[in-house]
Amino acid sequence: MSTRVWGSLGTSPSSCGHITLAKTGLTAPLVRSQRAPTGKLYLDSVLDMGSRRIVGFALGARHDAGLAYGALAMAVAVRGGAAPGVVFHTDCGSEYTARSFRQACERLGIAQSMGRPGSALGNAVSESWHSTLEFEFRSPHQFATRDQARAAAAAWIEDYNHVRRHSALGMRSPVDYERALAGTDAA
Repeated sequence: MSTRVWGSLGTSPSSCGHITLAKTGLTAPLVRSQRAPTGKLYLDSVLDMGSRRIVGFALGARHDAGLAYGALAMAVAVRGGAAPGVVFHTDCGSEYTARSFRQACERLGIAQSMGRPGSALGNAVSESWHSTLEFEFRSPHQFATRDQARAAAAAWIEDYNHVRRHSALGMRSPVDYERALAGTDAA
């Protein structure tokens, strides 16, 4: 099976072996007020290794295969609805080893790749993104409801994709980097 990165990123020198990387769940939930009646809210995200763009994410009250699939489905839709040949690298969490998630990857033509248990090196770029999210978004904010956290998280991710500049991308945002690779102004 040939592998590729979603979109026209296959020619990117920073595509790290043409792997699309995923990382799920925050170590702590987004809604963290002790008095919040709505409870926890978890984030699952799909990060494109070539452009550092968050191409899919899902927020939910449960950290499970359904949440992981929601993020993957969004990523596939953002990349045009097709994903054959994409390699999806994750940790060995139960949400990724669940039969329903494995079958969904198979239906979409996505090859799963997992790092060894206890090794964070395979997910280093995604771990870095989640660290940024923790420092810039979650730590300084407290949300009383899941709806407030959902809206704020979506806005933060949108800003990250369109405004945040990366040294690995020549000081361009993920969307600007993709536009430059495609030679167009459409993302």
